[in-house]
Amino acid sequence: MARLSFAAHPFLLGFEQIDRLVEKTIKTGNDGFPPYNIELSDENNYKITLAVAGFSEEELGVTLEERQLIITGKQSDKGNEATFIHRGIAARHFQKNFVLADGVEIEGAELEKGLLHIFLARKILEPKVKSIKITEKN
Repeated sequence: MARLSFAAHPFLLGFEQIDRLVEKTIKTGNDGFPPYNIELSDENNYKITLAVAGFSEEELGVTLEERQLIITGKQSDKGNEATFIHRGIAARHFQKNFVLADGVEIEGAELEKGLLHIFLARKILEPKVKSIKITEKN
């Protein structure tokens, strides 16, 4: 049976990109690592905070690709030849994806005491009204 998406509805024209973003986000397999918070600072400002203890600034990446915020962490092998009796601190790569609505932009990111803060702001979009001239074809 074929999967029917919301973008397949005949009254929703041009929403295929949103459907692809939702599908891509579902497939990323966010497994809960690293833990994160999403805060609403005020009506138009958000802050995403990820617990990234052990990652340096160079090992973290924040990119925006087609309205999708992608946060990655890739710890480099520091040449530590230690023999662990117990290893409870995660040393693994991760990728977190968030789909941003139109008008939401990344204001900046900062790393503080093992927490990566990403600041987002919703820009007020002006409503656009456009009249279309109808021509008669002979």
